[in-house]
Amino acid sequence: MVVEKSGLNKTIYLALVNLFIVFLGVGLVIPVMPTLMREMGLSGSTMGYLVAAFAFAQLLISPIAGRWVDSFGRKKMIVIGMFIFGLSELLFGFGKDVTVLYISRMLGGISAAFIMPAVTAFVADVTSLRERPKAMGYVAAAISTGFIIGPGIGGFLAEHGTRIPFFAAAALGFLGAIFSIVILKEPKRPEVKEKGTDNKVEKSGFRKMLEPIYLIPMIIILVSSFGLAAFETVYSLFVDHKFAFTPKDIAIIITVSGILGVIAQLLSFDRIVGRIGEIRLVQICMGVSVVFIYAMVQVSAYWSILLVTFVIFLMFDLIRPALTTYLSKIAGNEQGFVGGLNSTFTSIGNIIGPGIAGVLFDVHIDYPYILAMFILAISFGITLFWKERKIN
Repeated sequence: MVVEKSGLNKTIYLALVNLFIVFLGVGLVIPVMPTLMREMGLSGSTMGYLVAAFAFAQLLISPIAGRWVDSFGRKKMIVIGMFIFGLSELLFGFGKDVTVLYISRMLGGISAAFIMPAVTAFVADVTSLRERPKAMGYVAAAISTGFIIGPGIGGFLAEHGTRIPFFAAAALGFLGAIFSIVILKEPKRPEVKEKGTDNKVEKSGFRKMLEPIYLIPMIIILVSSFGLAAFETVYSLFVDHKFAFTPKDIAIIITVSGILGVIAQLLSFDRIVGRIGEIRLVQICMGVSVVFIYAMVQVSAYWSILLVTFVIFLMFDLIRPALTTYLSKIAGNEQGFVGGLNSTFTSIGNIIGPGIAGVLFDVHIDYPYILAMFILAISFGITLFWKERKIN
């Protein structure tokens, strides 16, 4: 379904702002992790588990949330998710005990499970197949920019107080929910499922997931999420221990490299997909990621670290929308359900990645990146068996 251009711009951008706010909150914690680690006497393993708690809650809720997106509507799920997000950030800001921080991160994961498939389905509803790559590029850019701006804001605001960034994120979350109630309108869908069809859709979705056309991209989502989560979780700890970077240094290097990546993504993603297709793009990005994650453990100069970080972020920033665009094209009228599967496999990678990365970091600071490199290399091999499906 295609809506009028003015309505399309207005509604899509508000939905994307909400998605940006959520991942802004996720990114806020990155530069303050070393400070929290010292203030609360936490180990690298605990910090990894703290990040994984977000993804664990997202994993548990995503399959249900995906079906709710199709059953109850996109707007309701976005609004509820934004309120939960605001609550989670507020709780993290007040939390002085690690148990409270775990609860906060799990609430954040629930909010992401509500919002991600809802926004993805919303965008798919209001765009044509021709517009879809550019729109999904914007979805990925909203996520990426949140991760980028989050560490930047977190690093600078942390100089005035470690918890201040989280109070700011909470305020943005509540404002996003309020604006969504007032402005966001539920998109019309070509077909609306009748009541009592949920079980049928669920079985159909899981059968489809076992086919190579679904199973291979889901495996790639899992592996790429693992690689990115492992990279990001220990990044601040890695450069803090190895190069004595300050929170401000970390914020600058992540922000600069990330902004450059988002600019490249917005300007070129739909053109690249139009020329080589989603599958080929994922294959190229996987191969380049393997090379540059290996380079991460070899470089030492500041500008080398900046270059490597930029390339790694860019590769993952292109993989995410390529996979999402591909899945949205083949999902048909099950956009929410397939979006929920996407979120589920992303969550599994986000759980395993930080947990293992934290444990390996305590053994040797290079080990998390070495493992991520091997896992991504295996995933690159899997992509060679991925075949394009003709979309009618």
